[in-house]
Amino acid sequence: MADQPLELLQGTLDMLILKSLSGSPLHGAAVAAFVHERSGQLLKVEEGALYPALHRLEKRGLLAAEWGVSEKNRKVKFYRLTPEGHAQLKAETQAWKRYVVAVSWLLDST
Repeated sequence: MADQPLELLQGTLDMLILKSLSGSPLHGAAVAAFVHERSGQLLKVEEGALYPALHRLEKRGLLAAEWGVSEKNRKVKFYRLTPEGHAQLKAETQAWKRYVVAVSWLLDST
C-alpha cells in the first residue's frame, strides 16, 4: 500500500512547482519528472494541471520563462524562480510544515 500513487492535495501543486525550480531552471516535463522522482514515485503531476499552474505562477510574477532547447532537441519554455518566487516558496514551506505538525498532533491524539 505504501507504494500506491498519492493524489496531490488541493493547493500543493504551486508549492511543488516552486520547489522543483529552486535549484535551476527547468521545462515543464522536467518539473513533472522532478516531483515524481523526488517523491519516491508517489506523486505524479498531470500535464492538464501542470501547464496552467506554470502559466498562473508566471503571471503572478513568481516565475520567469524563456525559450530554449530541451535535451531531446525540442523548443521548450524554461522556467526559473524570480526573487518573489523564492520568497513565496519560503513562506509556503513554513506554512506547510506547520500544517503537517498540526495534523500529526491531531492524528496522534487519543
